[in-house]
Amino acid sequence: MRNLCVLFLLGISCTSPKISTETEKVGFKYRTTGSVERIDSGLNSFLAEGAAIEVIASGFQWAEGPLWLDDQNALIFTDVPTNKIWKWTEEDSLSLFLEPSGYLGSETNKKEPGANGLALDGDGNLILCQHGERRIAKMNTSLDAPEADFTALVSYYNGKKFNSPNDLVLNKSGQIFFTDPPYGLDDWDSKELDFQGVYRLDTDGSLVLLLDSLNRPNGIGLSPDQRTLYVAQSDAKKARYYAFELDESGDVLNGKVLLDATSSIGEALPGLPDGLTVHSSGTLFASGPGGIWVISSDGEHLGTILTGQGTANCAFDSEEKYLYITADAYLMRIKVN
Repeated sequence: MRNLCVLFLLGISCTSPKISTETEKVGFKYRTTGSVERIDSGLNSFLAEGAAIEVIASGFQWAEGPLWLDDQNALIFTDVPTNKIWKWTEEDSLSLFLEPSGYLGSETNKKEPGANGLALDGDGNLILCQHGERRIAKMNTSLDAPEADFTALVSYYNGKKFNSPNDLVLNKSGQIFFTDPPYGLDDWDSKELDFQGVYRLDTDGSLVLLLDSLNRPNGIGLSPDQRTLYVAQSDAKKARYYAFELDESGDVLNGKVLLDATSSIGEALPGLPDGLTVHSSGTLFASGPGGIWVISSDGEHLGTILTGQGTANCAFDSEEKYLYITADAYLMRIKVN
């Protein structure tokens, strides 16, 4: 979800339009911003005292969908309004990875045409939530030579087009869990479904509707044992993180509100629950009011990485040394213990 702000914080401003895309390296150091709010001592297990939020690239319209590519020691992420995917490495800084990423048609005034959530399947293929095409798709080319050549994995539920698939996560069996809010729909688009769903796509192509009760399902993740499905709801009136117990087949057994962030919504803390990732310890790192909320598996709010921006999503590198954060016009990172 898109949340714009105008906030000046340690030399970084959120302004519009953003006209250049650049790395933020100055000498041998990146610019820093924001702060870390420590609510519970449990946060110290992940973020050391003095841990700084580095701004490593900027100039995007709405950065989303961070995904670490271990073979390339690189992060790729989407810029949804510009229909692009960018690639960042420590050595080579920033480069264009793929264009177009989510919409292949001829309309030029779509608000959010690009890909949103990204993931890799068990064979290393890039799987994308394509806002503009309203589907889940696979890129047919390798990550080393990306091209806008896609195969649709699923586009319809009971003969009706999805709203605009937003985020996804795969389990070890290859099942794809994804959310389908309406954020990618333009005024002229026909909304064919009368609900916002959370789905599971099985490896045989079968599609299962898991949930139709959430107003704005957005970020999604799995616990390390893959028996709990986490879903963030980007609804200002019900800004919540949910936990759903799964059976061995991936069906939902029951669910609960893990944490309610509604009381924190406001201009002082830009943003809503959005994308999330789950640390190997089971702790959630989830976009929320003010930045990235760190939430224990039993629903305790340990602290917040205050980015000062509407914050969309986050992802770890393969060794969990850094948490990479997409926050409005910026790509950020913070060192993890």
